[in-house]
Amino acid sequence: MGKVVAGASMSLDGYVAGPDQSGFEHLFDWYNNGDVAMPVGGEGTRLDLKMSQVSASRFTELIQATGALVVGRFLYDQTNGWDGEHPMQCPVVVLTHNPPEQHSEHFVFVTEGIEAAVAKAKEIAGDKNVGLNSGTITRQALDAGLVDELEVDLVPVILGGGTPFFGAIANVPVKLQGPVSVIEGTGVTHLSYLVTKG
Repeated sequence: MGKVVAGASMSLDGYVAGPDQSGFEHLFDWYNNGDVAMPVGGEGTRLDLKMSQVSASRFTELIQATGALVVGRFLYDQTNGWDGEHPMQCPVVVLTHNPPEQHSEHFVFVTEGIEAAVAKAKEIAGDKNVGLNSGTITRQALDAGLVDELEVDLVPVILGGGTPFFGAIANVPVKLQGPVSVIEGTGVTHLSYLVTKG
């Protein structure tokens, strides 16, 4: 049985996007600051990344372990539905109040809430992990007790505001175990924590 994993590139002050959706060039600099070629995605979604060896190995493991993603409608719209297929080339469950009339077969739209969205993603993922988008999706999943692990790609930048990774979580404190892994990449530290249940 796979895990439910929430992960994101995060600034030192806790943001996954800066003010007015800025700062991504800093948060994702580690995707292209190395010498290991990491082509990701298929036709129409291909990204030619170049990471450090350490980050490339971790990123490869992440992709191989993930069987489905859960994202919100905001991200889906911001990326234009990734032009039909997510770069990780796995099915995506989109939590929304208003499903679009037309969409790619690679996307499933759920309107019944975070529990239903995660349950559908687990069904799709099988023995692999379910990955959660940061921000609202992660906050809702943490409040519902659905998250097994947090993965933070901590980037040495202070954005000073914007979209927080976790937001205003209702059921606090959320106790974590770990870090269960600390991996030093180039311009990023990959951290992993287990979420204490009960």
